[in-house]
Amino acid sequence: MGFQSKIKLVLVLSMLFFGIGQSKAQNDGASLPSKTNLPATTELWNGFYLKLRFSDRWWWYQENHYRRRNSLDNRSDFVGRMSQFYNRFGMTYMFTDRFEVTFGPTLVWNYSPDPENPEFVNSVMEPRFWHQWLFTDNVGRVKVLHQFRFEHRFKRDNDIGAEYKFTNRWRYKITAYIPLNKPKMENHTLFLAPSNEFFFESGRHVQNIFEENRVYTAIGYTHNQLMLFGGHMWTYGPTSTPGTYRNRHIIRLNVMYNFDLRGKRKPITRDFQY
Repeated sequence: MGFQSKIKLVLVLSMLFFGIGQSKAQNDGASLPSKTNLPATTELWNGFYLKLRFSDRWWWYQENHYRRRNSLDNRSDFVGRMSQFYNRFGMTYMFTDRFEVTFGPTLVWNYSPDPENPEFVNSVMEPRFWHQWLFTDNVGRVKVLHQFRFEHRFKRDNDIGAEYKFTNRWRYKITAYIPLNKPKMENHTLFLAPSNEFFFESGRHVQNIFEENRVYTAIGYTHNQLMLFGGHMWTYGPTSTPGTYRNRHIIRLNVMYNFDLRGKRKPITRDFQY
């Protein structure tokens, strides 16, 4: 690895793990008496990713997520209540091998924070329109993704009679794919994939533009058209109560399937990314 590649790798890993250091400072909180950190909660997210390639430039992109969260009386059980049923769809256009754009609709069902409370609707639909820019780079053996995602959301609470409010969400994620048993990301690769994502929100109903920071470390394996990956994600962000912050420990288990409709059946390792 050349000197410039080493410098790039140091910068990438610094960005990936910046959130970890930031989280410790925020959780220590001794010098920030006005900030209240709530006890950590737990969740389990299961995701299916589908990419269908039907021309040299165009793809169909799809995500479906089944998400659960801890019980009201047990913050550590991960699966006590339903949280979200999440469906994202889109069309991807590849401008180059290193840059692509995706756009499309999203439908999310948000479930009641208290299923036994009659003041809450059991589930509400949250429609969105989203688009993103995805840049890829190689730093030595490491594949690096820079994802800029923009979401335009119509949100409402689960309270009976609550009204929809329009907000915009701005996201940036950096991910590194680090092959463990191969010189690069290819078929039959065992890999480590740390990522760090920052969320911001805007709109006339928004009080705090910072929404959340997510630090996720996944381990995975590529096999022909399949990629299996999973790991632990830690999140930190403000609640609707000013000065109060929440953090979550989330187990994520995912499957990605790539299929080439042009009749080619070779492993699509270039597109193992999420």
